[in-house]
Amino acid sequence: MAHENLKHRTQKFALDVIRLSCKLPKSREFWVIGDQLVRCGTSVGSNYRSSCRAKSPADFVAKMSIVEEEADESMYWMELIQLLEVPIGDELARLHKEAGQLVAISVASKKTARQRMSKP
Repeated sequence: MAHENLKHRTQKFALDVIRLSCKLPKSREFWVIGDQLVRCGTSVGSNYRSSCRAKSPADFVAKMSIVEEEADESMYWMELIQLLEVPIGDELARLHKEAGQLVAISVASKKTARQRMSKP
């Protein structure tokens, strides 16, 4: 049941990232940032879904590592938007916090999977 909640949560994150990117200024540099943010923000959910179908604990850890990396990269692009002082409002801070939580969940999930793999 927890994995269904996380599937929904990562999908909502992807949709919210897409909506946020639509609010960025329509200049070349923001197109690049928005494109990168959409790529990694949507990748979080697709890779999480892939991890749910992992063929082994090691495969699960590898796929969750991608989820972690993509969520962290999302944070990077959001930080650039913040530093460029784009007036988007509270949505940017909320999504940045959500990305941080998704990173933490990924790290914890990998740790649990590794502990299970090391038990005889």
